[in-house]
Amino acid sequence: MLCNIIDKRKRKYRWRNLNAIIEATEHDNSCADSDQIPEAEQGIAPTYENRSGISLNEAVQWASGFNGPITLYLYDAGSGIGEDHFEEMEMRFEKE
Repeated sequence: MLCNIIDKRKRKYRWRNLNAIIEATEHDNSCADSDQIPEAEQGIAPTYENRSGISLNEAVQWASGFNGPITLYLYDAGSGIGEDHFEEMEMRFEKE
C-alpha cells in the first residue's frame, strides 16, 4: 500500500529512467507533523528495497504492490541508491 511519495529528483521532468527506493512508512513516524502508522500495521512492509533504471510509472506500480504501508523515494538515475540515501536519512533523523 503506497502511503507517501518523496520526490528527491533534481531533474523533475525526467520520468523515463530513474532510481526508486521503498521503505516502510513507519520509519516516518518520528518526523514532525507526520501521519502515524498504527502499531498494528508496523512490521508488515519491507524495511528497504531499491530499483534502478525504471520509469516513474513502474516505480509507482512496484511500490503499490506491497501489502504493508510504503513510502516511495524517487531519485535521478545514478543517484539515491546506497550511501546517498542512508546519509540523507541519518541527517533527517538527527534534525528531529
